[in-house]
Formats: sequence, structure tokens, C-alpha cells
Amino acid sequence: MAIQITIRDVPEQVRDELAARAALQGKSMQEYLRAELERMAARPSLEAWLEQVRRRKRATQSRVAPRRILRARDADRR
Repeated sequence: MAIQITIRDVPEQVRDELAARAALQGKSMQEYLRAELERMAARPSLEAWLEQVRRRKRATQSRVAPRRILRARDADRR
């Protein structure tokens, strides 16, 4: 059974931007927002993702020095 969601007090600028994005994809606002909600729900929240990373780090007890991380990052920029 489909559920309806109503969001009140959306600023006009936000509504206009969402309508423009939907139009660029050839979708109605409803189709666009449904797809965005499904995309958001399919991904873990930032908090859940961070907790997963922390658990993996505790399990492997791995550490990488900040200097090494920055060196690797900078090497990719050259």
C-alpha cells in the first residue's frame, strides 16, 4: 500500500529548484521526489556509516598515519 507524505511550508525557491531538476530529467515533481527519497533511504545515514567504519577499524586494529594519508592524497593530485 502506497503512503502519502505531505510537506508544508516549503520555501518557493526550494520548490522552484526541485521543479527545475525534475524537468531536466523529464520527470514530474512527484516522480523526481519519489526517486530521490528512494535513493536516500537506500543509503545508510552518515551516523550509521561512521559506526560501521569504526567497528571495522576496531576489528582490524589498523592505523594509518595522517602524514601517509595526506601524501597519498597529494600524489593523486599530480
